[in-house]
Amino acid sequence: MPDDIRNIVILTGAGISAESGLATFRGPDGLWEGHRVEDVCTPQALERDPVLVHRFYDERRAKLADVSPNPAHEALAALDAAWLGDLLIVTQNVDDLHERAGAKRLIHMHGELQSALCARCGRAVRWEAALPPSAICAGCGSASLRPDIVFFGEMPYRMDEIDEALARADLFVSVGTSGAVYPAAGYVQTARHYGARTIELNLDPSAGSFYFEETRLGPASLLVPELVQQLLS
Repeated sequence: MPDDIRNIVILTGAGISAESGLATFRGPDGLWEGHRVEDVCTPQALERDPVLVHRFYDERRAKLADVSPNPAHEALAALDAAWLGDLLIVTQNVDDLHERAGAKRLIHMHGELQSALCARCGRAVRWEAALPPSAICAGCGSASLRPDIVFFGEMPYRMDEIDEALARADLFVSVGTSGAVYPAAGYVQTARHYGARTIELNLDPSAGSFYFEETRLGPASLLVPELVQQLLS
């Protein structure tokens, strides 16, 4: 690995958590655990059937108790602890496996399962239990709490911070992403525009694989620790 790499941005997607037993966002049939994305991950779905949407994320939240970080999460946490330059892990995942592995320099751009968001006042609170549609916001007193998930059509979180990190990056790494969901799918182009080296780690080439200088294929639990070892050696 070149000695001039100081600032790193790592994008992680569903593939990094799949080896821990969490379903990827869309299966081969286009469904997410038996549901159409339009029925559980849009503002319209929440308005149309809040009971279904809340129950869906309650089930996803409960599953977190049955899974653990895998070697890929652990390797990124070790890199986070040891890397002396700038490092930002940007995850599209809504699970907490990066945190449980020990990662600190982390942004959940699509929200978090263990957080509830007030649709009226915008206050977010830690939430680990079931979240009924009638749950009351402690900030404004309205029954407006919803899963703190960025639905399709909504703006991902902390975009300015991500863009600034990409502009400074010497290395951009994408792990376990489909390359089909924007804006994250465009991060490799942004990083290359600013001169970063780009590497993709994936089971199969992503939709944007041709934008990367290097693609390494295989399980994240093998590829990520190998890359981290190279970076830290």
